[in-house]
Amino acid sequence: MNPQRKKRLFIILGLLVGVGVAVGLALSALQQNINLFYNPTQIAAGEAPLDARIRAGGMVKEGSVVRSNDSLDVDFVVTDYAADVTIRYRGILPDLFREGQGIVALGRLNADGVLVADEVLAKHDENYMPPEVTQALEKSGKLPGGMPAAAGQTEAAQ
Repeated sequence: MNPQRKKRLFIILGLLVGVGVAVGLALSALQQNINLFYNPTQIAAGEAPLDARIRAGGMVKEGSVVRSNDSLDVDFVVTDYAADVTIRYRGILPDLFREGQGIVALGRLNADGVLVADEVLAKHDENYMPPEVTQALEKSGKLPGGMPAAAGQTEAAQ
């Protein structure tokens, strides 16, 4: 083989290996940052992975919020009216967090089936509900307050 061709071949192979490594690293980084949404029914059925960062959402169950007297720990139950999941959060909850309101929590599910959240997101006005929560409640047929299915999504688009 001609030395000139041999040199070109090694350069092309080096570039292909470099691109392959870069693509592999990028895919690995993206896979670790994916936050999949699960509703309480899916979590109760064991579909949500343990110790992986997930998003869970639903309605905060009336009378379920328990605040610690000596710390910022808060336990509450989120429901889609078919199943419930307990969420444990340490920190200051959003101002719009209330019982009977839709929320999305980001965190990790432990072996006891409790979502240990590191972030809680609450709706921004009386008509908005996160699209994932709206879809989960729509499937269970328990969309609150006679709210039409598209109302949460319409408000989100505005």
